[in-house]
Amino acid sequence: MMVPDHSFLQDINSCLISIVPKGFYDNVEKGSIILKRSQKFSFCKEGVLLLVDGEEDRVLVKTDLAILATGFKGVQKLKGIFASPRFQEYIAGSSDRIVPLYRQCIHPRIPRLAVIGFSESLSNLYTAEIKCRWFLELVEGTFKLPSIQQMEKEISTWDKFHKQYAAKQHYRRSCLGALHIWYNDQLCKDMGWNPKRKKGFLAELISPYGPMDYASKW
Repeated sequence: MMVPDHSFLQDINSCLISIVPKGFYDNVEKGSIILKRSQKFSFCKEGVLLLVDGEEDRVLVKTDLAILATGFKGVQKLKGIFASPRFQEYIAGSSDRIVPLYRQCIHPRIPRLAVIGFSESLSNLYTAEIKCRWFLELVEGTFKLPSIQQMEKEISTWDKFHKQYAAKQHYRRSCLGALHIWYNDQLCKDMGWNPKRKKGFLAELISPYGPMDYASKW
């Protein structure tokens, strides 16, 4: 029931990894949490009817409350920022490629708009904070964006990576999970910061990176 359709490598590169609450698996074994994998569902007077894989008849789950945790259509929300169909097409890009954001933040042809929070990582607040700092440094003139052609070329490189390593139906989200430190290094280089944030060779080699390592320029 809980075996995914994709590999662990694809899981990391699609940001599909989640942390379950304490005692989750114990409660599954006890039967207090019942897992049902279903592609379709409908409601009835007693609860929810599920069309469960491998079963011909629908399964009734008696319940008083149903929470539709279906996620969010991020690309549609990006398109909703604009009234112009042309800019909607720009921001969404092609349906068979990642959403075209340079540094996962700025569209090459809409450089005055920063998108924070669309691309994911294993710690979204951490990622959003350093993106905001990067954009602040850009606005203040610390560095300039490359040409449109250079930015689009880098986006194409990201697209190839995600198509190779991410789960097929999730690559458009541009997950940073497996490349988070490398990604932060690129932002640091753009801002003129030293990407090696630790004090000393040994610390740089074995100490884990965290938000405080990027709290200030030095």
